[in-house]
Amino acid sequence: MQRLLDILLSATALLVLAPLLIPIALILRFTGEGEIFYNQKRIGFNAQPFDVLKFATMLKNSPNLGTGLVTVQGDPRILPIGGFLRKSKINELPQLLNVLLGDMSLIGPRPLAPRGFGAYTDSVKAVVTIVKPGLSGVGSIAFRNEEQMLHQVEGDQMRFYDEVIMPYKGSLECWYVENQSFILYLTLILCTVLTVLSPKNRLLWKLYPSIPKRPANLAE
Repeated sequence: MQRLLDILLSATALLVLAPLLIPIALILRFTGEGEIFYNQKRIGFNAQPFDVLKFATMLKNSPNLGTGLVTVQGDPRILPIGGFLRKSKINELPQLLNVLLGDMSLIGPRPLAPRGFGAYTDSVKAVVTIVKPGLSGVGSIAFRNEEQMLHQVEGDQMRFYDEVIMPYKGSLECWYVENQSFILYLTLILCTVLTVLSPKNRLLWKLYPSIPKRPANLAE
């Protein structure tokens, strides 16, 4: 049932959003470095790598500059329109094609680049890769403002990422896998939409109080 809904909803979303996606593609083509899409290796189902599709929002050589595959608020590698696309999460919409092709689901653990995936413990890696990665999910909703969280860190941002953000993110993704159901799938789709419209809403935590609590040293 979930796969059927993934196909129907992603195909419908691509058709409905075409009037938005096409102009954005044209703007990207004729501004910045002229790139429309960015393919990035992510770790997916059964720990197999695949190419995730995004709108290009950063300089081509970004993985080899600054903080590498981790982006912080105000990152100088972000293109002029890239900041808006990232904040609104529109840059993620091309991944609807990944969903349609079967690499991803609409809901699941967020697929990470090898650098981020490597920050998980072996036990977390084993759990989050037994299901398809998601365009959204508990981790995506909780870390909707991850760049801002890192921006507020005083000191070593990458150490904070590895020692604070990733352990909590891993606990959230494991919670999803252990509690997945069709109702949770639908609930997370609803909460994703609400989070885009109202980033500070706490509906998901009100509906599911068993979700792991945010660490005290992780800013809201």
